[in-house]
Amino acid sequence: MNQRAKERTLGQRLVDLLWTKYARLPAATRDYAVIRNVRVPMRDGVELLADLYEPKEPALGTILVTSPYGWNLVGAAMTGGMFACRGYRVVLVRCRGTFGSGGTFEPFMRDVDDGADIVAWMREQPWFDGRFATHGYSYLGFTQWALLMDPPPELVTAVIACAPHDFGGFVYTGRAFLLSTLFEWSFVTTKQEQPILPRIFAVLSARGRIKEALAAVPLADAADELMGEKAPWYREWISRRDLGDLWWNGANLTAALDQVHVPVLLQGGWQDGFIQQTLAGYARLADQGVDVGLTMGPWTHAQGGAAGTRVLLPDALAWFDEHLAGSGVRRRAMPVKVFVSGRDDGWRDLPAWPPATVQQILYPRSGNLLGTQPADPGDVREFTYDPAQPTPTYGGAFVTQVSPGLTAGYTDDGALAARSDVLAFTSDPLTTDLEVLGSPVVEIGHSSDNPFADLFIRVSEVDANGRSRNVSDGFVRLDASAPPDVVRVELDAVAHRFVRGNRIRLIVAGGAHPRWERNLGTGDDPATSTRMLPSHRTIDLSISRVVVPVTPPPDA
Repeated sequence: MNQRAKERTLGQRLVDLLWTKYARLPAATRDYAVIRNVRVPMRDGVELLADLYEPKEPALGTILVTSPYGWNLVGAAMTGGMFACRGYRVVLVRCRGTFGSGGTFEPFMRDVDDGADIVAWMREQPWFDGRFATHGYSYLGFTQWALLMDPPPELVTAVIACAPHDFGGFVYTGRAFLLSTLFEWSFVTTKQEQPILPRIFAVLSARGRIKEALAAVPLADAADELMGEKAPWYREWISRRDLGDLWWNGANLTAALDQVHVPVLLQGGWQDGFIQQTLAGYARLADQGVDVGLTMGPWTHAQGGAAGTRVLLPDALAWFDEHLAGSGVRRRAMPVKVFVSGRDDGWRDLPAWPPATVQQILYPRSGNLLGTQPADPGDVREFTYDPAQPTPTYGGAFVTQVSPGLTAGYTDDGALAARSDVLAFTSDPLTTDLEVLGSPVVEIGHSSDNPFADLFIRVSEVDANGRSRNVSDGFVRLDASAPPDVVRVELDAVAHRFVRGNRIRLIVAGGAHPRWERNLGTGDDPATSTRMLPSHRTIDLSISRVVVPVTPPPDA
C-alpha cells in the first residue's frame, strides 16, 4: 500500500459536522486523513477496493466495515468519518463486484471467504496492531456474521445492526417468498452505481412499473421484464424454494452463532424486517454465555438507518469505547435496552429478553368479539381468499423503498379489518393498561377446501376514536400434504403497552400481498405459473385463542 493520505475536504468536514449534530454524537476529538482505493487481494486473484480512514493521533483501535453500497459523502461520514473523528482507524471495504472492486457481485454468497481474505490482508499492514472490531447495518451486518463463521483471533468485538444471519431463511420467512422486499432491493441495487441524480430519477420513474411487476404473474417473468439480466440472483432466489438446496449454503451463516466468543452488540427495530433473526441471534448468544447486548427501537429498516441512528450510532460508539478502546466504562445499565411503544413511549433497561411475563389469553368469539372466555362448540366463521384479488399489505415489519402505496411499519390498518376476505375480532375497551413484552402466539382452528393456503395473523390496537394500528403480525404457508387442524403462529416480538380505554383486535387473513407472494392455490411454482384457484376457509373459534405475554402485576 503506497497511496498517499489526503486531508479531509471542506465538504467532508461539513458532512461530518452535520452528521454529528443529526445523530446526536459526542463532539469529535480528532482529525483524520483518508487513503482511497487501497487494493485488497482475494484468494482467487480478485482485488477489492478499500478506503482507509486514519486518525491524526494514535488510533484507539481499528474498525472494519464491509459493504456492497459504496461510499458517498454522507454514507462515508456515517460509517467511517464518525468513528475516525473519535479516534478510531476505519477500513471501508467494497464487496466484490461493486463500486470498482473486482469480480462479480453475488449477493450473500461470497462473503465468508472474502471476509477471511480481508483480515489476512489487514494482518500484513504496517498500521495493524493485532486487534480490530467490526460494524455495520443490514448487509454490512451480514458481512460480520460471515467473518464470525471462523472468527479471527484478532477480532475483539462486533456491532451488528438490523441484519440477517440466514439469508435463505429470511427470503422464505413463513415458507413463502418475501416478494416486495427482495424485488425492490434487487431493482434499486441494479441502479446504485449510477450518478446520484440519474439514479434517483431512474428509481422514481420506475415506481409505477414496480407496482405493476409486483402484481403480475408469473413472478420471474415480471422481474425479467423490469430488470433484464442485471439482477440474476433474483431468479435464483425465487426459483430455489428448497432451503436444503446446497446452493443456499453460502447464505446460511447460522453456524456463526455457535462460534462467537467475543462481546457482541445486536441492534434492531420492532418494525424491521430482520427482527426475527436479530432476536434469535441474541437468544442463542445469551444462552451460550456470550457478553451480548441488545438494543431494540420502534423503527422500520429505513427508519433505523435515519432517525434511528440517533440511538444506534451513540450506542455503537459507547460499545467500542468499552470493548475496543478499553475505556473500562460500562455505559449500559443492563444488557438489554428496548423501546416500549404505547402510552408514555420510552426506553426500558432489562436484564434479558424476553423478560419474565405471565400469560393472558383472549378468545375470538361470534359477533366479531375478542373476549376472555372460549367460544362455544360449533362457533365458526368463514372467508374466501382469492389469489386473483389478493389481500393487500397494510404496514408491518418488512423492508420497502419505492413501491407507491406500500408502507412498512406502524400504520392505520382499519381498511384491512373491514375487508370481506378478512376476519376481525375486537375486544371490549381495556379497564387497565396492558403491557406486552415478548411474542404473542395465536392458535387458529383452521380448515380449507383447498390445501394450498397461507395464513396471515395480526394483533392491532384500536383507540377510542376507532383508529386501528398494527402492533405485531405473523405469517405461515401451510403444508398442503398435512394441513393441521390448529395452526400455531408466533407473531413478531413486541414491547408495547395497550392503553386503558383502547381495544385489542385480532385479524385473520389468507395473505398479505405484496409483502409476501400470493399463494396461487394450485401448488404450481409461483415463479413460472399463472394459474390460480381460490380457497374457502372455515375458522373454528372454539379451538382458537390468542396467548399474550404480559408484565405480571406488582403483587405477583
